[in-house]
Order: sequence, then C-alpha cells, then structure tokens
Amino acid sequence: MDRMEELESKSIYVLREAYKKFGKVGILWSMGKDSTVLLWLAMKAFYGHVPFPVIHIDTTFKFPEMYAFRENLAKKWNLNLMVGMNKEAILNGINYDNNSALEVCDHMKTVALKNFVGENKFEGLILAIRADEEGSRSKERFFSKRNSDFEWDYTDQPPELWDQFNSDFKKDEHIRVHPILHWTEYDVWEYIKREGIPVISLYFSKEGKRYRSLGCMPITSPMTSNADTVDKIVEEIRTIKTAEREGRGQDKEDAYALQKLRAKGYM
Repeated sequence: MDRMEELESKSIYVLREAYKKFGKVGILWSMGKDSTVLLWLAMKAFYGHVPFPVIHIDTTFKFPEMYAFRENLAKKWNLNLMVGMNKEAILNGINYDNNSALEVCDHMKTVALKNFVGENKFEGLILAIRADEEGSRSKERFFSKRNSDFEWDYTDQPPELWDQFNSDFKKDEHIRVHPILHWTEYDVWEYIKREGIPVISLYFSKEGKRYRSLGCMPITSPMTSNADTVDKIVEEIRTIKTAEREGRGQDKEDAYALQKLRAKGYM
C-alpha cells in the first residue's frame, strides 16, 4: 500500500471499531475539509452510506457558503443530518459584538455540544481532528475518554502502542473517536485530490485571498494566496511555514485557548 492507502485503511478500521464497540454514536461535521473527508471515509467503511447521525453544532455565525454546502451535500450523500445550537445563548445576546471570541465559542460550541449530546443521549462522538493541527490535539488518542460531564483530562491519556487501541470504557464515560488523528494537512489535501472529494469554495483563492481554516465568519481571516485549485493548494501546503489556524481569532486571545476549551468539552 502507498501512504494514502495506509492512512485510509487505519481510519476505516477505527470507524468500524467505533461502530462495533459503542452504542449511540454521532459524527461531527463542521463542513470543513477534514470533517468532509471523514464523512467520505465513513462511506467507504460502510459501503456507500454513513451509518451514524451527522451532527452540526451551529453557532449561527458561519459563512453563507458553509450553510449552502451543508444542505447540498447532506441531500446528495443522504446524510442523517442533525443540527444543534444553544438557543438560550442566542436569546441572551451572546455574539461577537458583545463578547470575546472565547466566550462565544464556549457558549455556542462547548455548551451547545454538551446540551445536544445529553438531550440525544449519545454515548460517543466521532471527530475529524488531526494531531498536527494544534498543540492540544496532539495529546489526544484515537479512542479518548471524557467524564460524565464531557470534560477531558489531557494528562490522563494511555498510550496506544503498535495500534493497540483502548476501546473499553466505563458506562458513565463519554467517548471521543478520532479516525484521522494520524493524518496531516498535506495528507488531507492529497486525499481530496486523489478521491475528488467536494470542498467549500472558500478554500480556493479569489482575488489573491483564500481561507485555509474555516470557523465563524467574524473571527476567521483569509490568507494571501493564489492557490485556486486543489493541485495548487497541495503544492502550497508542501512549502508553507505559517500555522494552519493562523486565521482563527479565538486562538489568539490566549496561548492555551483551545486546550482550555477542549478540556471543558469543546471539539
């Protein structure tokens, strides 16, 4: 097998293991490149369909292109799409005009996710996080436990040596599964290129700017780039020196912002 086949094979194994081991499990979809690749892998793992509910935690601040992409692909791929949001925070006026980016993320993502998982009684979630994307994510495991409040103790992560995954957990623990943890940003784009996977138009350069990482519109900035095709993005990622999440505003408010959010239950 070549590298892409090895990456794909391991991810498919993790997905099938999650399906076999756990009860009610959902797969999170942000509409970004990584989570869309994860859906593609799930269809490969389960012969053309995604057997898990597909969950989008909607902050209500996403780009219009992202919502259009969500509706189009959910219909095309016949996804069991579920949308969750923190309606109480919306009514209370939590937004980027009145609150910091971290506060908005906490209310609109972390609390929204906790409430949605609790209300729908999901035992676990499958996420498209990668170890190379950000420091706290490198501390994750393929099968990672949270406590009953969905809190993550990143100091208590058993090793997964020789692909021996721990998929046995206590009944009151909440499970996070990370099938593409071993991929890199470059791998993701190489796979998109090889498989012809659709991605949002915002990733491609327009008038010398493109988005490398997609989040909430008020706090997500584009980068300078002329990469307007998948081939050009692959070449650009091969040599780029800046961090992938350079354009994500919440990361800049605190050096450990994402780790703190994720310890509380954030994606």
